[in-house]
Amino acid sequence: MAANSPEILHDFSPMIRVYKDGRVERLLGKDIVAASVDPETGTESKDVQISPELNISARLYLPKTPRQDKKLPLLVYFHGGGFVVESAFSPPYHTHLNAVVAEAGVVAVSINYRLAPEHPLPTAYEDSWIAVKWVASHSNGQGPEVWLRDYVDFDSVFFGGDSAGGNLAHNMALRVGLEKLDGFNLDGIFLNCPYFWGKEAIGVELKNLEMKAYVEVLWHYIHPKSAGADDPLVNPVMEPNLSRLGCKRVLVYVAEKDILKERGWIYKEALEKSEWGGDVEVVEVAGENHVFNLFFPKGENALSLLKKLAAFINNKNDV
Repeated sequence: MAANSPEILHDFSPMIRVYKDGRVERLLGKDIVAASVDPETGTESKDVQISPELNISARLYLPKTPRQDKKLPLLVYFHGGGFVVESAFSPPYHTHLNAVVAEAGVVAVSINYRLAPEHPLPTAYEDSWIAVKWVASHSNGQGPEVWLRDYVDFDSVFFGGDSAGGNLAHNMALRVGLEKLDGFNLDGIFLNCPYFWGKEAIGVELKNLEMKAYVEVLWHYIHPKSAGADDPLVNPVMEPNLSRLGCKRVLVYVAEKDILKERGWIYKEALEKSEWGGDVEVVEVAGENHVFNLFFPKGENALSLLKKLAAFINNKNDV
């Protein structure tokens, strides 16, 4: 076959196209922005290597005036993009984390994991767990990163993510519950339009079988060894250890026009039916679509999400 064959094997627009010659074309999420001091919020960021040999890295964020008298909560963030596009250095995530850090007064670590299909799942899960353990290695005052050693309260750790990153945040929280990390207390998780699915169509999925087929074919492509759409990695309802989720507070955002919406509500039901025993809240945002806040960060609903997340992290119930 000729090099650079134009024949398309899989078309996962608007994210990626895969050609018969093996070439992968990313249609979005390729732009990056440098770490900086954000002129609007004063949030400072820098990039660090977590595992150079595996190409796992992160962008760290510090609020403008970190308190010297009291250590700050930590948000470990996992970006979305269907496991195939975007990075921790993408402009929408840089903007989002700058704003979250300023609003909530937290330190943030945005994880850059390897993408499928070049690195099929479960690579993103394993990379994320390596990153979580790297973060936890600072809890005893050791570890290589001074911002984590000097500013973070490891009794107040949160995981967060959107779409595929929400899936990662859930699965990392589950792993914390199963494996435990010394000196590291996972207080809560924030899942924004999480990428959960299931074999049986429900709710709005029944009205959009074409999109349902897209989601399932993509999952099989990026995780060829998966058992399918009821794999507990993507369908937490099927997870036998769901009650061992490693935190006691969960905040889920879903969007009215998002095909993934039903799965966020079912996740809440599954947690409540299990013996987990924590508090889970779902906020459904009317009139919005998937990860709306990343596309329209200055919109009223995005700003409301920001305030709700800040209150959640700081354990305030006035929002």
